[in-house]
Amino acid sequence: MDLLHKFLNIVLLPITLTVLLLFMPPFLFLKFIWSLKRSIYRENVAAKVILITGASSGIGEYVAYEYAKKGARLALVARREDRLQAVADRARKLGSPEVVVVCADVSKVEECKQFVDEIVNYFGRLDHLVNNAGIAQIRLFEVFTQFSDIASVMDINFWGSVYSTHYAVPHLRKSKGKIVVIASTAAWLGTPGLSFYNASKAALISFFETLRTEIGQDIGITIVTPGIIESEMIQGFYQEKKKKEMTQGEFFSEAQANWIPTETTEGCAKAILDSTCSGDMYLTEPSWMKAGFWVKTLCPEVFEWCLHSLFVIWPWTSKKD
Repeated sequence: MDLLHKFLNIVLLPITLTVLLLFMPPFLFLKFIWSLKRSIYRENVAAKVILITGASSGIGEYVAYEYAKKGARLALVARREDRLQAVADRARKLGSPEVVVVCADVSKVEECKQFVDEIVNYFGRLDHLVNNAGIAQIRLFEVFTQFSDIASVMDINFWGSVYSTHYAVPHLRKSKGKIVVIASTAAWLGTPGLSFYNASKAALISFFETLRTEIGQDIGITIVTPGIIESEMIQGFYQEKKKKEMTQGEFFSEAQANWIPTETTEGCAKAILDSTCSGDMYLTEPSWMKAGFWVKTLCPEVFEWCLHSLFVIWPWTSKKD
C-alpha cells in the first residue's frame, strides 16, 4: 500500500495536469456556449412562490424586492414582524401579487418546520428557497470568554439554513425548484475577528456543495459569496462603535474599512436574482472579490501576513498614534 501511495504521489499530479490542459479548452468553450443559452432563456419567476429567510433587512429585503418586480409571490420570514410588514408593503407596490409574512426564528428546528408547512399549505407549492438569515459578531477569538455568546452565530447562519432546507426539499423536488444560499467571501478570506462567522459561512458552502451532489439535477443550488455589502448589519456595527471607545478585540472600525469598496444592497440583490434565474452554481458579488481567493490559493503566506497587518496590527498602532 505504501508503494502504491508513493507511485500515485509521483505520477498522478502530472497526469492530472496534462489531462486538464487537453480537456479545459473544449470544456471552457462549451461552458461559454451554455452560459449564453442560460442568459437568454432565464427562468421566469412570475407567480412562483419564493420563501426568503432573514427578509426584514439587508440582502434578504432587497432580494424580496427584486422578486416582487418580476411578479413572484413571496413568503417572508424573520423575527421582526414590524419590519417584515414594511418590506411586504413595499413588495406589493413593486409588483408582487401576494405576500405572506411569517414571524419565526430559523435557529429553532420546530419553527422552521412550521413555517415551511404553513407556506406550502397556503400557496400549494414552493419554487425557490432563499437561505439568507444571518448574524455576525466581530471580535478576536482570544477575547471571547463565554462561548455561549457566539453560539447563535452558528445556530442562525448554518443550522437555520439546514433546518429550512430539510423541510423545503420535498416540495422543491416536486417543482424542480431552486435553493439560494447566501454565504460570504469571508468563508475563504479568513478575515481576523470573524472566526465564528467565517466558519459558519464555510460550513454553509461545504454543506450545500455536498447536497448538490446528493440531489443532482432535481433542485438547482446557487451559492452566493458576497463581499462587503451596504446592509443593516454593517451600519449597525459602525453606529455601535461610535457610541463607545474601541476596546481590545473590538477592532474593526469604519475608518479602517473606508478603503474597501462596498457593493450596494440593491446591486447585490439584482445580481443574485439574475444568477439564480440563469441557473448558476456560484456567484461572487462583486466579482473582483475572486482575486482574494486566487491570491490566497497561490500565495497563502503573503495573504495571511497582509490580513494580520491590516486587521490586527494596524488598528492598534493607529489608535496609539
